[in-house]
Amino acid sequence: MSDFWKESGFHLLTRDADGWLAVTPDFLRAYLMRPEMRPPEDACETEHTLFAGLLEDPARPVPPGMVEALADADARENWAVWLGFRDRLLAAGTVEACYLRLFRAGARGVPGLFIDQMAHVILRNLLDGTPSGLRARAGELFFRPQTVSLDDGRVRLADSETVEMLAATGGFGSLGRLVVEAGTAPRSVDLDILDETNHPRYWERDSRHDTVLDVTFAAAGLDALCRVLEGWVTHFLGVAVSIHPVQRISDERWVWHVGLDGEATAILNDLYNGAEVGEERLARILSLFRLEFADPTAMRADIAGRPVYLALAMTADRKLRLKPQNLLVNLPLAQMN
Repeated sequence: MSDFWKESGFHLLTRDADGWLAVTPDFLRAYLMRPEMRPPEDACETEHTLFAGLLEDPARPVPPGMVEALADADARENWAVWLGFRDRLLAAGTVEACYLRLFRAGARGVPGLFIDQMAHVILRNLLDGTPSGLRARAGELFFRPQTVSLDDGRVRLADSETVEMLAATGGFGSLGRLVVEAGTAPRSVDLDILDETNHPRYWERDSRHDTVLDVTFAAAGLDALCRVLEGWVTHFLGVAVSIHPVQRISDERWVWHVGLDGEATAILNDLYNGAEVGEERLARILSLFRLEFADPTAMRADIAGRPVYLALAMTADRKLRLKPQNLLVNLPLAQMN
């Protein structure tokens, strides 16, 4: 296995004593090097000065009123948002601590793109050294929306952005787009479905997002997702948990649940509260899981030893948008870190 997800910025960070990713000037500087952050040639002198100063020292304080003095309104907004995010990272010290604080204190003002980028690099840290292409592909669910396919009883996930690109171009880039616009159906392009035998193919195309994960009950892809979810909880919360798929929740003492996405949260809440849930909504549930703490004393005393049920569900238009933060803020812990 070679290095993977180089675009995550993992190589620009260092680990602290706890294995979390310490924020570095080079990591902050990578944001500044993005095209949308570079001032155009006709930008005002103040913006060029701001950019040059931050490029030299990405952590330097910005003088009061400097952002407000920028001539372009969009530039003022962009810089205010990025500097606010930068300050959160610097105050937290590590990417993981910043991520946790965002959801414990509220992520208002932080674009979803930045949150996904943090999840991306955190997963790269968590999965460092894994030989499993299936686990790496499962990790993509934490920061990239998926499109769901339900064929022949199988539940399969493909990267939504890739699916949309292929639908628009047939997989042949700008040439394919011209063909589509001309009214001709291009040759279809099949995405490889990863399994326990071919998963090493992932390492050759880790940044292409063109493989499919099978999360059907008992499939290797679903097991890989369970292992990544376990690692995510342990990495952040320092507690060991086991997560296994179940086909149904048959528990008269069901006391706690966590939806792994917005749709699943709403459905589980309704089921728990005894509200009527129609067949169409129930059919959106893709997977159910049972989470158990290795040490019951890590849980709230009133429910210690009881399982926590998890669910994964698609929207009506067959999209899946995982919210991995739900596992960090909604588990019944005895005490918060």
